[in-house]
Amino acid sequence: MARATEPPAMTHRHTTALLLLTPLVISALASCTRTVSSEAPASTAASTEVATTTTLAPATTLEATTTTQAPTTTEGSTTTTLAPNVQIVGGAFIPVMAVGKRSGPDTQVLQDRLNTLGFWAGNNDGRYGFATTQAVMAFQKYLLLPATGKVDQATADQLNVFTERGHGRSDNGTLVEVDKQRQLLFIVVDGQTVWTLNTSTGSEKPYEGPNANDPTKIETGDAVTPAGLWKVSRERPDGWWEGDLGKIYRPKYFHGGIAIHGMTSVPNYPASHGCVRVSVPAMDFIWDSGLLPIGTPVWVHV
Repeated sequence: MARATEPPAMTHRHTTALLLLTPLVISALASCTRTVSSEAPASTAASTEVATTTTLAPATTLEATTTTQAPTTTEGSTTTTLAPNVQIVGGAFIPVMAVGKRSGPDTQVLQDRLNTLGFWAGNNDGRYGFATTQAVMAFQKYLLLPATGKVDQATADQLNVFTERGHGRSDNGTLVEVDKQRQLLFIVVDGQTVWTLNTSTGSEKPYEGPNANDPTKIETGDAVTPAGLWKVSRERPDGWWEGDLGKIYRPKYFHGGIAIHGMTSVPNYPASHGCVRVSVPAMDFIWDSGLLPIGTPVWVHV
């Protein structure tokens, strides 16, 4: 049997070589360690750069600040400030029907609505009489509708949705305002229009005719209601008065022989000799309410 060969014993020369190699291995390992650890900052730098890009979030903050433009709605709301002579009463609580000129419960609703809006219609008795016709005509003139005195569908619709009391230009003092262009009369108390009436002023045409009190005289002139600021200077409280140009009812004179007075005919156009006509029921209401005492200013304008 052959004998196993034993590894040769390490000689002194081998030992010396190993000892010389050991520092080189250790140095190489240390170098590798430093190389790996020196690359770590690169990952740190990379993470720092990524973190820096995430700081874009403040851009959302800038967008949020744009929502602070809401105060512009506040500026818009200031434009809705009402004039001092405007009174809001709202739309109709009970719908107004297109009654034409029929009397009945629906006309009672109509009368109530007209009075609420400041267009004097007398008592809410359901009767479509002279006062109601005149009130409807005044409302139609005010809204620039055909002034027929009859409640058609267009008039009923406006009566239902209109929210303000009728008013003139005056917003101060107590006076009567006569608007010749719209042919409306406004009774103003302490800057607020309390009633709006249909009226008919001078026709702006020349006239000629016999004097009603002295037929031997001929009256001529121009049928003009003079514009300006006047005042009630005299009056006649009882019934009809025979003026030089015809009968007038309970007149309140404000410029010579020109007066605000009642009349049985108050059309939707200028028709008088210069006086300011209102209906007989309206003139009674003015007297009974003490609305135009002597000294009351009368402002006539176009």
